[in-house]
Amino acid sequence: MATLGERILIIESDPDISDLIARQSLQPLGFQVTVVSDASAAIKQTAQIPPDLIIVNLNQPGLSGKDLLVALASQGVKAPLMVIAEKGQESDAIQAFRLGATDVLFWPARDAEVVSAVERALRQTYEARTRQKLDQQLKKTNEELHHRVRDLTSLLTIGKAVVSITDQRQLFDRILEGALQLAEADTAWLLLRDEKTKIFLLSAHRNLPDAWAKKMNQPLEDGISSLVALSGESLLMYGAPLQKFKVAALGKSAGVIPIKAGSEVIGLLIVVRKADQEIGKSAQIMLEAVADYSSISLVNTQLFNALAQTAELARAGEKTRMAALDSARGAIREEVQTAMYPLGMVLAESAGTLNMEQRRALQTVHSALQRLTRASENTVVPGASQKK
Repeated sequence: MATLGERILIIESDPDISDLIARQSLQPLGFQVTVVSDASAAIKQTAQIPPDLIIVNLNQPGLSGKDLLVALASQGVKAPLMVIAEKGQESDAIQAFRLGATDVLFWPARDAEVVSAVERALRQTYEARTRQKLDQQLKKTNEELHHRVRDLTSLLTIGKAVVSITDQRQLFDRILEGALQLAEADTAWLLLRDEKTKIFLLSAHRNLPDAWAKKMNQPLEDGISSLVALSGESLLMYGAPLQKFKVAALGKSAGVIPIKAGSEVIGLLIVVRKADQEIGKSAQIMLEAVADYSSISLVNTQLFNALAQTAELARAGEKTRMAALDSARGAIREEVQTAMYPLGMVLAESAGTLNMEQRRALQTVHSALQRLTRASENTVVPGASQKK
């Protein structure tokens, strides 16, 4: 059997037996063998370097092999125990099994028998380690799966909030809550760019100390956000490099994620951990997804505000146009009325007799002025009934 240098502790006072087992049988196969002759040395050795297999002779002088099994069990020794018994000691071997032994080697034995017994005993160690490793892998996989489900649930919650919550303050709070959970952070805040000044202002936060929180709706200089605002790339800092910046006063690990509209940075999401633990790549990916949701919210708000402003301007323009039209209509009506009076007097020949050609010309003018009056009175104004 190929070995990986398994450590074997032999507790044997007979040098002939220990020589055959250690030097002749096991060491040539690559096993690391340690031989001790008494119980106290054995207990000390197992405490210093836990072996992969313990071989103990039941016929030890002083503390018997069975007593040593009890002593090793009380010390919490996990290695399998194989006992050496003389032929005719079957009842002692059975008792040794009851005390925790996993196998027995009846002496005298040939080196092939020794190797076979050792391999058989170590196989239990291999199987136990394999089961333990599989259990650990399964536990780790379950933890990762649980963590992933939790993260995806948080992202889904944020996504629903973006399309359902109209109160931007409440939405920001939901976004920061999700960011804290995804990054396993202690503090988070949002810096949003003012469209007029192009300066990033503190717009929302979770767990900022009072000295920082009082900067609400003002610029907040943490030392690293300005770098991300310029580069447009996420920045994770941990350990000694972070200590150079002001944000180190809040924790030992920090991350700054840009919120973009296209290639333009319109906001920054910052998270900080107090624990001495780096924010990893998977957390960065999740935070960038949160930043994308934030971008959707901010862009939607900008579009809504722009549409509202456009509609207001359109309403104001319509009012101006209607006012101008009404003014023009009134002016036309006044001018027509002014012209109709002297024209009527002329047609009535108050100023003298008219020939046929003059009368026809003046009647044509009179008819045109009447049509102009009716046209101005029949002009439809939105929201008003048409005059007849």
